[in-house]
Amino acid sequence: MNQVVLYTKQTCPLCDEAKELLYKLQAEIPFDLKEKDIYQDDRLLEKYQLMIPVIEVNGKIVIFGKIEENSLRKRLLELVSVD
Repeated sequence: MNQVVLYTKQTCPLCDEAKELLYKLQAEIPFDLKEKDIYQDDRLLEKYQLMIPVIEVNGKIVIFGKIEENSLRKRLLELVSVD
């Protein structure tokens, strides 16, 4: 199964929007979604603090910041393998 990771933090409206889009797209495109709070890991905080939300698909960062539904759908379709 394809793995999608959403890097986020608390009280982040853009992160909430990204999560809603991912849940919506999960109905069309099969993937497991994992959410990681960057404030729980100093390395992640240093790496992503100015970029969040960040979406990683199968280990590859594909999109970050203000996320548009069509752009996210296109990236997911390009990177996920449908078995």
